[in-house]
Amino acid sequence: MQGRMPFPHDPVGLDDLGQYDTLIDARSPAEFAEDAIPGAINCPVLDNDERRIVGTLYKQVGAFEARRVGAAMVAANLARHLRGPLADKPAGWRPLVYCWRGGLRSGSMVTWLRMVGWPAVQLRGGYKTWRTHVIERIDALAPQLPLRVLCGPTGSAKTAILQAAARAGAQVLDLEGLAAHKGSVLGAVPGVEQPSQKAFETRLALALAGFDLGRPVFVEAESRKIGHIALPNALVDRLRESPCLTVQAPAAARLEYLLRDYAYLGRDGAQLADTLGRLHGLLANDTLARWQAWARAGELAPLFEALMREHYDPAYARSQRGNFLRIADALPLPTERLTPEAIDALVPTLRALGGDAA
Repeated sequence: MQGRMPFPHDPVGLDDLGQYDTLIDARSPAEFAEDAIPGAINCPVLDNDERRIVGTLYKQVGAFEARRVGAAMVAANLARHLRGPLADKPAGWRPLVYCWRGGLRSGSMVTWLRMVGWPAVQLRGGYKTWRTHVIERIDALAPQLPLRVLCGPTGSAKTAILQAAARAGAQVLDLEGLAAHKGSVLGAVPGVEQPSQKAFETRLALALAGFDLGRPVFVEAESRKIGHIALPNALVDRLRESPCLTVQAPAAARLEYLLRDYAYLGRDGAQLADTLGRLHGLLANDTLARWQAWARAGELAPLFEALMREHYDPAYARSQRGNFLRIADALPLPTERLTPEAIDALVPTLRALGGDAA
């Protein structure tokens, strides 16, 4: 490397992310799976077991032994990365590396990459700085959101209406999409795991940053939790105080929509019956037993009709009155059908009522 200009050594901040070719997360796969800075690739200097071993040595034996053992593990992993995902990187490749706090893990990787000749740099503060940024962005942006809250009892096709509005150019905050859950006891999406709380908040912060605050943002009325995801308090407060619109559809149309939207639940009656068991204590035992029998038999029509009438609709009435301060002044969005065509036809009215002139 004789004759080359020295590389800058000082760590850089989040504002400099766009100046680098690749963002490398040097944390363990488990940490990366929980949440990561968007666009990062995972090249762990310690895998999950190795991180546990080194941590145990640090606590039970001491820092020197932990570093001695850890250094050998780090060297082996870095060699693997250099032969694998980093093998084709050109001489001018500029990586930015982070770990949990911008400490030893990312520092060791940067040292090795710079020895190769790449101008590698650490992210100041590591993932912890990103996490702080996410929380601060949500807390700052949520109170400014010009929300229009779409209400309506279960089966009103609120999510489908908002998806149609988004396709038509409206600004939509799809909280259930971000949380990968439909928001009810039957809301788990088949084959899709919900993100971690941290990953959801990263998704949310990115979504909020993309909105034009001069135009309305349509959002579905949600409780504080969507599956296992908790909505940030700043967003919950903004939802509760924002103007509302209410889908008004006949019970028959709602039932027809539910049978279409949740048809997959009929594929595994035993699983559906087990899921309904979560309502134990909220219903009379004979009612729950009857519903579970319908579930096992794949008889979704009577099951969903009973769920609407005896569980979801009463719960909706209670929650809307208590949670949404402007529900009494909600603008109506009436429809006789909730077919795909009818849903598309609602979008112009929704946007007009919400003040979206775009």
